[in-house]
Amino acid sequence: MTRTRHDQPCFQLRLVIDRDVVLGPGKADLLERIDACGSISAASRDLGMSYKKAWQLIDTMNRYFPSPLIATTSGGSQGGGAQVTPLGREVLDHYRALQRGLEPSTSGHAQALMALLPQAPSTSEDQVQP
Repeated sequence: MTRTRHDQPCFQLRLVIDRDVVLGPGKADLLERIDACGSISAASRDLGMSYKKAWQLIDTMNRYFPSPLIATTSGGSQGGGAQVTPLGREVLDHYRALQRGLEPSTSGHAQALMALLPQAPSTSEDQVQP
């Protein structure tokens, strides 16, 4: 079950083991933000999630891969930080490549599935009042 709302049909790629989503859109976005920010707290703020939730997502990913996807350093005079490990970068690169493969603009199968959907019903905002 997805917790996000989508106005248009879209594909979402998830790697699931047992009941855990090991990697999905939110976790991939978190990896990218940590890579850009160098900080779990900054990345979680950018994504509008709590620091605790970010750590839960990281912990889930790290449990299933042979080594951590995120390396952290403790605070101190230099401040703490986090960075995506080489394995984390590899995982993220493969995930994004798979996502691109599902894009209707590049996948005939995705186009075909989307074409089978009925047109979205118009909302009351779309209807013109006489």
